[in-house]
Formats: sequence, structure tokens, C-alpha cells
Amino acid sequence: MKNFLKYIATLAIIGFMASGCNQTDLDLTVSPNDLAADASDPNLLLNSVQLAYAGNQVVLSDISAQLTRVDYFFGRNYFNNLSSDILDGVWRRTYSSNTTIVGDSDAVGASVGIQTNLQALENLNNNGTTDLSFHVGVAKALFAHSLIQLTDMVGQAALSQAGNAVEFGSPTLDSGADIYASALTMLDEAAALLEGEPSTVGVQDMYYDGDASKWIKLINTIKLRSYVMTGNTTAFDAIIASGNYIATAEDDFQIQYGSSQLQPDNRHPDYASDYTPSGANIYQSNWLMETMFEDGDPRRRYYFYRQQSGTPGGLDIDGAQVPNSEEDLACSLIVPPAHYDGFVYCSASAGYWGRSHGNDEGTPPDNFKRTAVGVYPAGGRFDDNSFGIVGLGLGGGGAGIHPIILSSYVDFWQGIMASGDKSAFLESGLQKSFAKVSSFIDIAGDVDPAFVPTTEMNDAYIASKVDEYNAASGTDKENIFAEQYFVTLFGGATEAYNYYRLTGFPTTVYPNWEPDPGVFPRSLLIPQSEVINNPNVDQKDDAMNSSLSTQVFWDTNPASPTFPPAN
Repeated sequence: MKNFLKYIATLAIIGFMASGCNQTDLDLTVSPNDLAADASDPNLLLNSVQLAYAGNQVVLSDISAQLTRVDYFFGRNYFNNLSSDILDGVWRRTYSSNTTIVGDSDAVGASVGIQTNLQALENLNNNGTTDLSFHVGVAKALFAHSLIQLTDMVGQAALSQAGNAVEFGSPTLDSGADIYASALTMLDEAAALLEGEPSTVGVQDMYYDGDASKWIKLINTIKLRSYVMTGNTTAFDAIIASGNYIATAEDDFQIQYGSSQLQPDNRHPDYASDYTPSGANIYQSNWLMETMFEDGDPRRRYYFYRQQSGTPGGLDIDGAQVPNSEEDLACSLIVPPAHYDGFVYCSASAGYWGRSHGNDEGTPPDNFKRTAVGVYPAGGRFDDNSFGIVGLGLGGGGAGIHPIILSSYVDFWQGIMASGDKSAFLESGLQKSFAKVSSFIDIAGDVDPAFVPTTEMNDAYIASKVDEYNAASGTDKENIFAEQYFVTLFGGATEAYNYYRLTGFPTTVYPNWEPDPGVFPRSLLIPQSEVINNPNVDQKDDAMNSSLSTQVFWDTNPASPTFPPAN
């Protein structure tokens, strides 16, 4: 993975697209079958594909993390806080968008829509004199993964009639199972194009620096995660046996950010939100912070930076009670409702100042008190009990990553698919996670070395979790595995939402603040822009009942509200 954000034009677009999951696209009139304006530069077209894909990964990860308590979710009612426009931007970037790359007078009009530009690349490859197999292979792989992700989120996607405006002016949506099958075929086609190590023709490969063999490993790994969802053990095992998948950190699939604040700002979006002159702006998940603190997980010092040694209503680092504060944390004065018995309703321990799932309180003046993002993966400060403040340029300066698919995730997938004992995969997944997270100490700046976890400390924690897993049974065993998977997914938790719906674990996550928040979303609504502009697409029936209960095709668990059990 090399310098993801290298050029000014690239940075301008990725900053716009990855600004957060609540971003609203202003132009909602573009259909999935609209083609972009003609653009003949294949390198620009592939750059547009890579940027659109990257923007989508940030949004999808944010939504998934919030729903599964890896991040904080605002809102007591799921339906009211997951509006039908939440995926408008993702949908448009997957298919076609009017947004264009800027800063290149020879390439004005290149759309950032993935399918639009894939079709343009295929046309250039078929009718031109230059071999664009690399461009088409990469674009096809990213489009296939995007289709799979849309299916996981919505349950359906457009494909068989999409991208053909002449014949299908208003494309219908295909079933989730059909989309998965077509996407897997597309991945095979992409791999075939990349097999011969074709020339990159000078394109800026923002992920793998033009290494086709790494792209093929990614393609196989996307197949692996698809086989996890569908339970296809035979196909999964065949890829594992081949060894040609993301198995080491060197092949990790991720977005790399920089530390430039201006012209352009190429920092991690979470760093840009939290390390400001006015303090932090993101609330971290009480469930995740408290789980890691109670477990003694050394990774918490990399994930989070505490600005205070205690939280109102909780215990500080010395175990002393911190006075309640109506101004800073109004919920510290509230007696938790009965359904929150045994959970952290408001105040986590030892200065881990965040919010619990569904908390919809207003924002107090706690920007220099709440816990901020740390050095992993956002490139912030390492938590060495300094309890300082956040600010511009501190820590790693924002030069972090956005994980998409890491080798540690794949080890957990092997555990999911294992017919017997999962402990070996739990152990190897944690080992890879700790190695990657610990490496971020290199960008943390000045820290007190006394608080940097040693290799022995990390190994001891991993061994204790494996022992705990081996000694447990039934639900307890599944919860240990799932909790460690979710903690490992921090920063790029798209797969957490999938796993939670697939298995119902962990059952230890906090409930919503609201006793009756509505059913847990088994899928999201069809993007509003598509419903409004396409007469052949109707919103889901359950939307009329203020519900999000439609299950995606691989979710064969009991209907809501009995599943997932923690909700």
C-alpha cells in the first residue's frame, strides 16, 4: 500500500466524499444507468473509480460500526435515525455521479461513478490500441465488491439492467442472491485480466502500487468474505488451500492518509474532526472502551486518547468517584432505566469519556474532555496517561489508515468457517492485529515509554483470551470470539454489521438507551434518490410500518424483534 493521497486533485475529491456517513448529495437526479461525460484518459477514469470506492468504504464502515457499538450511534429510534437518504451517496458513487475530478483541464467531465467509468474503460480497451487490462481488472474488482456491499446493506442492487440507458431507462433491482452470483463471476473476470501482470500504463494505483498479484489476492479475499456470508465452506477452503489471499500485513487492503492540513487536507477524517483548535468532536463508544478497559486490552492505548483521568459519575484512574456534572455530562445525574441494569448507561471508567448506544443528548462543552481518536488508525495521540488535550498536528498528525480488509480479519473468518475449535484462528487473528496496531507507535511522536505495551504484555493478553475462550462453552465462547473480532475491526468495521446479523453475537453489546427503539435494522432502506427518480423501484414495504426488518438473503435467522437477541 503506497501513498494513497498523492495528488491535489485526488485529495480534493476524497476529502469531499469521505467527510462522513451523514453527508448529503445535493443532486439527486442521476440514475444508475446514466453515463458520465466522455473522458478519454484511462488513468483518470481509474483514479475516479478508486476514489469513489474509497469514499464508499468510509461511509459504509461508519454506519456498520455505529450499529454494532464499535462506534457510538446517535438516536433512540433506529428508523428515525437511518433515513432513506443515508446511502444516496454510496449508491450514486457506485453507479454514476455528476461529481468530476478537478484540477486537470484535459480531463474535465470524468465522473466518479464506478460502473460508469468501468464501462468507459472496457470500451477503450476493446476499441483502442493500448492494453488496459490492468485498469479494467482493478475497476471490475472494485465494482464487484461494491455490489456485494450494497447487497449486504440494502438486500438488493441494480445490475442486469443498469448502465444501459437506451434499453433500460429505469432499471429494476436484482435479488441479493443474483447480485452475489454475478459479482463472483465479475471477480473471476477481473482476476483473469490481471493474471499476466499487465502494464499499468502509468496509472496511479492508490492501493497496491501497480502490483497485480496483490490485486488478485484481494479478489480472492473478497470471495472469502462472500463465502463466509453464504456458508460455502468448500469454496472457502479451496482458496485458503491455495494460499493466494490476504494473509500478511504486507497485503493489507487499506486507505493511507497523510499529515498535510492545507492545500490539500489529506489527514484521516476522524483526526481532522477531533484534533482541532476547539477540541474533539466525535464521541467514542462506551461499550468498546469499557470492554477493552475491563479486559485490560493493551490496544486501547492506541485506539483512544483520554483528555481526562475520570468521567463524571464514574471512577477515575485511581478508583475514586468522580462527582456528577450536569454541565459536562447530564446523564451522570440520571438513574439508569431498568433495561440498562449491568451496562454503562453514562460514565465509563478511568476517563474513557464517550457515549452509550442511542444516547441522544445535546452536546455540552466537553470538547477538551471527551475521549478522542488515538494513533491507530486515525494517526492521533498515543494514550500514555498524559491526559493532555487534542490539537492541530499532535500525535501522528493524521497520517493514519482506513482499514478495509486486513489479514487479521481473514484469520477471524477462518475461525467463523471452522467446523471445530476456533482458538488457533482467534490467536493468530489477535497476533496480527496487535502487530499492526503496535507498529503505529512509530508515528505517535513523543510518548512516555513506560506506558507503551511491551511484546510480553501483548502476548500475555492474547494468551489469556485464548485460555478464556478454551475454558468457556456455548454462548460465552461465542461472545469471547465475537468481542475480539469486533475490537479488531475498530476503524474499518463494515464486516461487524454483517457478522452481527449472521450470528447474533456478541450478545454482550449495550442495548439502546430507549427501551423500545424499534427493531434492529436487518437491512437499510433503498436509497431515496433511486426511489424518487426510478418508477420501477419501490421502497421496501416495511418502511411504511417504520420498520427496518427486511432480511438480506443470507440472513436466515429468526425474524425481528427476537433476533439479534441483544436487541
